[in-house]
Amino acid sequence: MSEAADMTTMKAIVVREFGPLGTAKLEDMPVPEPKDGEVRIRVAAVAANFVDTLVMEGKYQFLPERPFSPGKLPVGTVDAVGAGVTRFSPGDRLLTMAEHGGYAEFVCVPESQCFRLPDGLSFDDAASVSLAYDTAWVTLTDRARLAAGDTVLVLGATGAVGLAAIQLAKAKGARVLAGVTSPQKTDIVRQAGADEIVDLSVPDLRNGLREQVHALTGGAGADIVLDPLGGDFFDAALRAVAWRGRLVVIGFASGRIPEVKANYLLLKNIEVSGVQVSDYRKRMPELMNECFEDIFALCVAGRIRPAPVQAYPLADYARALEDLLGRKVTGRAILHP
Repeated sequence: MSEAADMTTMKAIVVREFGPLGTAKLEDMPVPEPKDGEVRIRVAAVAANFVDTLVMEGKYQFLPERPFSPGKLPVGTVDAVGAGVTRFSPGDRLLTMAEHGGYAEFVCVPESQCFRLPDGLSFDDAASVSLAYDTAWVTLTDRARLAAGDTVLVLGATGAVGLAAIQLAKAKGARVLAGVTSPQKTDIVRQAGADEIVDLSVPDLRNGLREQVHALTGGAGADIVLDPLGGDFFDAALRAVAWRGRLVVIGFASGRIPEVKANYLLLKNIEVSGVQVSDYRKRMPELMNECFEDIFALCVAGRIRPAPVQAYPLADYARALEDLLGRKVTGRAILHP
């Protein structure tokens, strides 16, 4: 926290106009006052995520009014509470469901959108878990209806959500096939618990992906496919879904938004659905509470391991995001305000 102005101002990354990385600047801003039902936390850590770049460029489906500070799901310590707050007090350690505002020293969040951190979970590990593990949990549990014994194909398996999905699926008794685009990255998915590797760099992806999955499943295909990539990867993976299988769309990191011919779904009795975890936070807070209770318990028990952290000061937010986009980060890029 800045010592200037006796804690009336704070440092924050501020988006005044949408634009490329570096457009938003580090500024002095007033420390926000918690409204009725809100808690104010002193931010200890916040993950730098791909979605932050979309928000800052004005390309995301949900855009806050400008000026604003980006940064989803910051973690920290309560330092003030608004009227009517009953669940939390100053000094409590929390993970917040803030959709923006995390790239700052302080942020105010509704009490209903906060979760108490267990003593055994550090702020960095909590920030590493956020957005990745809750996305993977909702995808597997609610959208894909994961059951023990299912075979799960995770595309983009070396990304934050992919690695989270591998660990969560294994913790729930699934067999996991990890789709990777580089043979050099097989170690990290093996360490996360992947049972088998699917090479996404094969020349004939359309046929090659299905051939690999069928070879690993006795010709049955994958019961569940998680797809954060879209494009040609989606097209190929759809052909590798088992009868009554479920493919869940998480994003389109490869760039192209694919299309589905509905007759194919009918012929194979398969489902294609999507997940936008921000909607779950707004519409189903009870389910999100169950989600984080489960994730935190698995972390403390050592059954899942948060990704390693590469820390950056708040002023270096653009470098953190550039390193993330350039695949220079192993694990999670974390900002320390």
